[in-house]
Amino acid sequence: MPRYLLVVITLLCSLFPLVTQQSLAKDFPQRIVSLGPINTENIYLLGAEDRLVGNTNYCVRPEAAKSKEKIGSVMQISIEKILSLRPDLILATGLTSPTQLKKLKELGLRVVQFQQPKSFAEICIQFRRIGTLLGLEERAKEVIRKAEKKVAAVQAATAALPRSKVFLQIGSRPLFGAAPDSFTHDFIALSNGINIIGEQKHGIVSYEKVLLKNPDVIIIAMMGSESGIAQEEKKRWLGFPMLTAVQNQQVYVVSPDIACSPSPATFAETLAIMAGLIHPELK
Repeated sequence: MPRYLLVVITLLCSLFPLVTQQSLAKDFPQRIVSLGPINTENIYLLGAEDRLVGNTNYCVRPEAAKSKEKIGSVMQISIEKILSLRPDLILATGLTSPTQLKKLKELGLRVVQFQQPKSFAEICIQFRRIGTLLGLEERAKEVIRKAEKKVAAVQAATAALPRSKVFLQIGSRPLFGAAPDSFTHDFIALSNGINIIGEQKHGIVSYEKVLLKNPDVIIIAMMGSESGIAQEEKKRWLGFPMLTAVQNQQVYVVSPDIACSPSPATFAETLAIMAGLIHPELK
């Protein structure tokens, strides 16, 4: 075989995988609209932010997400704005209006809905599914492996520590805590803490019950922190000096952005923060 033909064949073979990868990439969504913070953060974590053409006003993590085109709030979106962005994939959440969700589908748009995850395991399952949708499953697997390693490290660090009773407050009207079938419960359980409402089937609880349970630690992670509601709740708890959490000076406010809408990576980071609040001896 002539030498020049061998060189040409070798060059073509070396380019084939690249051409194939580029062709495959085009087979996956290239214009994505996210209808919730978890979906938005997951897209960035997958390194697919260049495909994200729109998200909600509540999508503030990472910082760059704030500059994307806004299509409304988590529960009230602008269908006209979404149509103008010409998406080939819309990632909805459990809070997306059913009526608007139906309308988007009737308009022929591709919509994939993710319900609120109930555990760290479900967070990882959803993340991998998004990775598969975008043709980035290997990247998703790697992110999950790193998150699981960090979670395991927290579990190992807290396993032998005394178990504190914890109330993780998610809402105030009505008072709402970390229900046992929610990923917020995992923040407590994986930190070797005791969720004081862990026996309930829902998160709604009375102030009287919390006082009766007398938690060692109170952590407030609720929307509205920017308007001062969370600080008002902290002040309210501090008004009960008989609470062990108050006596221990363990009433905390944390950002709802990290605690209420986690990706696998954010969950692992937040878990480490929560573990530090529940077990000050770790510091």
